[in-house]
Amino acid sequence: MLLSLNNLSLILRVPAAAVCHFAVALRNWLYDKHLFRSSTVAVPTVCVGNLAVGGTGKTPVIEWLVRTLSPSYRIAVLSRGYKRRTTGFVLADSSSTALTIGDECMQLHSKFPAIPVAVCKDRLKGIRLLLKACPDVQVVLLDDAFQHRRLQCGFNILLTVADRLYVDDHMLPWGTLRDTKWQSHRADTVIVTKCPEGMKPIDKRLIDKSLNLAPWQSLFFSSTHYDPLPEAVQALPAGADVMLVAGIARPGYLVARLKSRFPDLRLFAFPDHHRFSRADIRRLEKQAETAQAVFTTEKDRARISSGMFSESFMDKLVVVSLSVDIDNSQALEQQLHKYISSCPS
Repeated sequence: MLLSLNNLSLILRVPAAAVCHFAVALRNWLYDKHLFRSSTVAVPTVCVGNLAVGGTGKTPVIEWLVRTLSPSYRIAVLSRGYKRRTTGFVLADSSSTALTIGDECMQLHSKFPAIPVAVCKDRLKGIRLLLKACPDVQVVLLDDAFQHRRLQCGFNILLTVADRLYVDDHMLPWGTLRDTKWQSHRADTVIVTKCPEGMKPIDKRLIDKSLNLAPWQSLFFSSTHYDPLPEAVQALPAGADVMLVAGIARPGYLVARLKSRFPDLRLFAFPDHHRFSRADIRRLEKQAETAQAVFTTEKDRARISSGMFSESFMDKLVVVSLSVDIDNSQALEQQLHKYISSCPS
C-alpha cells in the first residue's frame, strides 16, 4: 500500500512539475526576447540567488560579500524581506524587527548596523528608493533576486548545494527547483555550497563536469563553518540535556555538528521562516525547563525576542553562528572588483 501511495504521489507531481516548467520557461522566454522589459540601474549590482527553494546558503554568502567589499565600497543590501508583515519599501533602522523586515534581513542588520539594509518585493523600485535614501551607496547586494527578471543585474552569483546540484534536481513540486536549469547560463559565477570538509579534487572535477558551465562562467566551492561554542557550553558533558530550535530549510548540517558533541540532542524543527505561535512558545518553554542549553540559529534568533519568551528560556539560549569559506576566494574577489570598477561612476 505504501509503495502504491508513493507511486500515486509521483504520478501527480510529475505533470504538475511539467506545467510549472512550461509557465516558468515561457516567462523567461518573454524576457529573453525582450517582450517583457528588463531594466538596469545606475549602480553596480551583485545578485546572490539560486534555482531551488531555500537552503543553499544565500545569507552566509551575502555576509561574506559584505565583509569582502565594505572596506573598498559603500555597500547596501536589498532583499524581499520574506514573511515580513509590512509592505512596500522599508529601510532598516533601530526599531526594525523580523516582523518589519524579515528574519534574514534582521540578522544582517544586527550584524552590520552600519550597512544600509532594505526590503522591497519590487527590486527595481527598491534600488531606486534605496539610492534616494542613501545616495552615497556604491554597490547594492541583492539577496535572492535571480528570478527577478525586471531588474537586469550586473553580476550574478548562482548557488547550488553540493549534495543536490540543480542539474540533478527537478521542477516543483516534483523536486525543489523554482526555475529552469537552463537559466543557469545567466550566472557569471556558480558557487557549490555546503561542501564536506576535505572534499577531494576528483569530487570537485566530477561536479565541474556535471554542471558543464559555459566558458565565461567561473566555478567555486565553499564550505560552512560553525563558530566555536561558548566555553561554558563546551564544558557540558556529552550526555547533557540540550535542545535545538531550528526553523530553517535544511537543519541537517547543524544537527550533525551538534550531535557530534551532544549525541542526545533534542531537535525541535519548524518550517523555514516559521513564526512562533503561543502554543509553540509554551511547548518550547516547557521542554527547556530541564535543558542545560537551548541552541538556535542566527536566523531563528532574529525571530526570538525577550518579550516573546520567558527570561529563563532566554538565559539558556545559545546562538550558533556560521560563516562560509570559499576556495580560491581571491579569484572571486578579483572578479567582483573588476566588475565594479568597470561600471560607470
